[in-house]
Amino acid sequence: MTLSIKPISDALLSWFDQHGRHDLPWQAEKSPYYTWISEIMLQQTQVKTVIPYFQRFIAEFPDVQALAAAPVDRVLHHWTGLGYYARARNLHKAAQIITREFSGHFPDTQAELEKLPGIGRSTAGAILSIALGKKAAILDGNVKRVLARYHAVKGWSGEAAVQKQLWALAEQHTPDQRNGDYTQAIMDLGATLCRRSKPNCSACPLNTDCRALALGITDQLPTPKPRKILPVKTVSLAIVRNSAGDVWLQQRPPSGIWGGLWSLPEINDPDLPFCLSTQHPKQTLAVLKHSFSHYHLHITPQVYQLKTPENCVMEAANGLWYNIDQPLQAIGLAAPVKKLLQQLPIQSTHPSGDSGATDES
Repeated sequence: MTLSIKPISDALLSWFDQHGRHDLPWQAEKSPYYTWISEIMLQQTQVKTVIPYFQRFIAEFPDVQALAAAPVDRVLHHWTGLGYYARARNLHKAAQIITREFSGHFPDTQAELEKLPGIGRSTAGAILSIALGKKAAILDGNVKRVLARYHAVKGWSGEAAVQKQLWALAEQHTPDQRNGDYTQAIMDLGATLCRRSKPNCSACPLNTDCRALALGITDQLPTPKPRKILPVKTVSLAIVRNSAGDVWLQQRPPSGIWGGLWSLPEINDPDLPFCLSTQHPKQTLAVLKHSFSHYHLHITPQVYQLKTPENCVMEAANGLWYNIDQPLQAIGLAAPVKKLLQQLPIQSTHPSGDSGATDES
């Protein structure tokens, strides 16, 4: 069923030509690679935060082939601080698929793009419209906010019926001409004027027909996600130091919490070396609280000073000694682990280090 709506593209494009953002670093080259990297980075993250990360990422991985060839730890290292690290792992996987199965060229259809890890309907639409000039709709957070207010769509967008309604509106507002500019324009409007809080409705090119503004409910839309009390989980982590002051780290499994990142071993981990499990901690540090989207984690750090031969832990799988004095090697570290390591006193007895870090939320 086709909805009867007044198109917003003409007013939005006129506004974009005068007031839109035209000098973002990923706009310097209209390529699927630039658009893809920027769209993934912009998920859950503001433009001003993304800009320096994008510039450093592109400098290190200038094209999809370079990204595919890089070690995943190097990719995680350049994702430091952006959080939601599954995004970086999916980028790496998708780059390898594009290089291996498409000879380094991005697929140019919605269906093929959506088959790639980490690319959903909206990201695929952005790549098609912005980089390839094809008509395709998007529905990221900014677009949802604009459409929900303009049409006074009530209900949380995570509900299937609301999501379906917003996608139908997004599809119908997407014009046949200047599709890429329109995509950038509606994202810009949501980011600069139709903000989550304190929207600048007086400057909005759509204010004449905005239903939420007419009804005085712009502060109520989009309908927020229903809040729920998050459970609390606890874990004890072992800070194992050798005679040189280095800290023992183990790489976590590829899936689950901090998948593929380097972390302090868990005290109750069955793989914890016997020489540690039989020792008493030298010190128990204050509980560190860390929150995820679906639960709160309370971490109890316990410090161990290794007295037995170091090979008792080096026999453990996927481990390394981390020099907190001179962290140089690019490895992926979980954010709370990085915080704990930064708080430890330096007691290094060797002149140089050989490991470094990134973090994950």
